[in-house]
Amino acid sequence: MELPAPLARTTDVVGDKLFLLRQLTAAGIVRPLPPLVVARMLGALRAFGPTPAAGYTAGAIRRPDHLAIIDDAGSLTYREVHERTNALARQLQALGVRAGDGVAIMCRNHRGFVESLVAASKLGAHQLLLNTMFSGPQIRDVLDRERPVAVLYDEEFHGLLGEHDARRQRVAWADPSVEPRATDVPFAEDLIAQGVTADVMPPREVGRMVILTSGTTGTPKGAARQQPRSLDPMAQILSRMPLRAEQRTMLAAPMFHSWGYLHFTMGFALGSTLVLQRRFTPEGTLAAVAEHRCQVLPVVPVMLQRILDLPDERLAAYDMSSLEVVALSGSALPGALALRGMDRLGDVLYNLYGSTEVGWATIATPEDLRAAPGTAGKAPRGTTVRIYDEQDRPVTTPGVAGRIFVGNDMRFDGYTGGGGKDAIDGLLSSGDVGHFDAEQRLFVDGRDDDMIVSGGENVFPREVEDLLADHPAVQEVAVLGIPDPQWGEALKAVVVLREGQALTPDEIAAHVKANLAAYKVPREIVFLDQLPRNATGKVLKRELRG
Repeated sequence: MELPAPLARTTDVVGDKLFLLRQLTAAGIVRPLPPLVVARMLGALRAFGPTPAAGYTAGAIRRPDHLAIIDDAGSLTYREVHERTNALARQLQALGVRAGDGVAIMCRNHRGFVESLVAASKLGAHQLLLNTMFSGPQIRDVLDRERPVAVLYDEEFHGLLGEHDARRQRVAWADPSVEPRATDVPFAEDLIAQGVTADVMPPREVGRMVILTSGTTGTPKGAARQQPRSLDPMAQILSRMPLRAEQRTMLAAPMFHSWGYLHFTMGFALGSTLVLQRRFTPEGTLAAVAEHRCQVLPVVPVMLQRILDLPDERLAAYDMSSLEVVALSGSALPGALALRGMDRLGDVLYNLYGSTEVGWATIATPEDLRAAPGTAGKAPRGTTVRIYDEQDRPVTTPGVAGRIFVGNDMRFDGYTGGGGKDAIDGLLSSGDVGHFDAEQRLFVDGRDDDMIVSGGENVFPREVEDLLADHPAVQEVAVLGIPDPQWGEALKAVVVLREGQALTPDEIAAHVKANLAAYKVPREIVFLDQLPRNATGKVLKRELRG
């Protein structure tokens, strides 16, 4: 029997609230607390909204002596981070930063990133996260477009952005491992030592966060996003990924990227201890997990690949038994890599598919990855994922590919320079093409602008890449389209072989022909020592077209 519309809506609302409560309780976020603590935490949330400022203010109230950060400089409790960011926020205010201003942050993974962002959040400033792999011209283009009033950056980047624009306030974070470079700007630690640690007056409006797109095809765009309006997005993640309160997270993924930033925000909401290292190395990450008994390891797939490529004796030297969640996103996760990871680390891999613009779309659990290697998983409750054909009609047949569109509470507000992504029925394009299987698991076939039309046949590089990546002699591969006078476009494969292995172009072509249609065989095959990638592990195919 169908319920009347008003009663159906009420039932849905009640169901959503129960779902939220169940997820937050299971994660340990909701638990009995003294009434005064609850009142003070709610006060912080009212004052700052659901922002990093509120997260660390509430963390200092709820768990003041719990470790918030462990990095190369030592450790900080939630109380210490709260007080230090109060001091830094006041000093930034003295330098002229006001609510609604932009503050650019160019830091690697260490306390400087966290404290810069939280201090800016406490002032109601917009936070612009700069990619630490940017070149000088890219930095200048982004800063000229976004026009922040201040830049907080690691000392190593002084030559790239510290001198070119005297109109902006500059604050440097010292790095003991590099030669001193910032001689004409204040250091963040000095400002904190001189600042007042008393609570900051909350701003009238909260700042927004601007993450730059990955930039694999051109100049990065600024994707602006408001802070979440409720805890519903967190409950959606927790329903598919078993994160828990007060775990230790070895956050290897860069925090300036949406994947690392997501785990930063989940971290302060869960009261996690973030273990941070300025630079990723496979053994450094394993050593940190083993030393600090980390339960969560967010990485991008190329990081997992580099870890698994270590010699067996080096992998065995580190105790990984504490790991409960190895969380992956940022680029495609080949099925073979997922199986290798689980065979070595246990069934603890969780693969999130999404983008800077749409937030997340689906999450693959270990069960999904075992049953269907290469899947992007299923949409969590509260997220809608649909496939549309070229006429913008929904595709309902399993196995039939089309454009992927996503709807949830974490979609972006648009690009800061104007424009947005295509939308259909209120859902936003992810920019990818994919299909569902009979179990409603999503598979991503490739970028919608990566599709190669060869002799009138549509080819998505991902299918050929996955086949070649499964070859025991191949470490990694990228497939792209190149102009061809006869077929319009042809496939080019760029292959990196495993150490000590040998293959010829003819052997690679024969392998593809034996497993796929003839028009999917690459007509050009080249070998490189490594593929060019951005900071999140995405292959820069534009650099391979020559």
